[in-house]
Amino acid sequence: MDISRQLTPGHPTWPGDPDFRVEPQARIARGDSVNTGEIRTSTHTGTHVDAPWHYDDAGRRLHEVPLGTYIGRCRVVSVQGSGEPLTLEPGALAGLPDTLPPRVLLNTGQPAHWEEFPTRFTALSPAFVRELARRGVQLIGTDGPSVDPLTSKTLDGHHACRETGLLILEGLNLSGVPDGEYDLMCLPLPLAEMDGAPARAVLLPAGTLDGLNG
Repeated sequence: MDISRQLTPGHPTWPGDPDFRVEPQARIARGDSVNTGEIRTSTHTGTHVDAPWHYDDAGRRLHEVPLGTYIGRCRVVSVQGSGEPLTLEPGALAGLPDTLPPRVLLNTGQPAHWEEFPTRFTALSPAFVRELARRGVQLIGTDGPSVDPLTSKTLDGHHACRETGLLILEGLNLSGVPDGEYDLMCLPLPLAEMDGAPARAVLLPAGTLDGLNG
């Protein structure tokens, strides 16, 4: 299952980030030998990974994060936030095993396609992040555009990830994906020295990648 957000014309970006644009360049119809296009966008458009340097000036940049972090066993979990802004607390994990796979993907109910940038989405409390880390999680994925609320200046969720060493995958399309265990294959663009990158993420049947990664 492809759990990446399709980057269609006009795909919304984080307020203040550059618009997503694909502009035509060479065209066979105009006499060129090939068709090409020029892409302009933020490193955090659609489905994307955050390198620690995004929220920590001393953190690892994207090329320093092992690719294996984004490949292997995961669990998709439907969760509901509470309060205002909507936030996940440790109680949202009630009923789940005390030990979880290295990667947990949070289905908070975001739609498959964003016509406009979502201003109301579910963030992660520091306590929730720490509880995932306690249960063995190394990568948090969410269908929201961020692990922190839209207006946050302190980025408490991001910094809880920094403290616990968890990596972040945001903007997933988990609409219609049943809860359960899968193998995740997420491949960010190999942008050296960068703070993050758009990614293609797919779910495979659990066990498909056994022997390849954890």
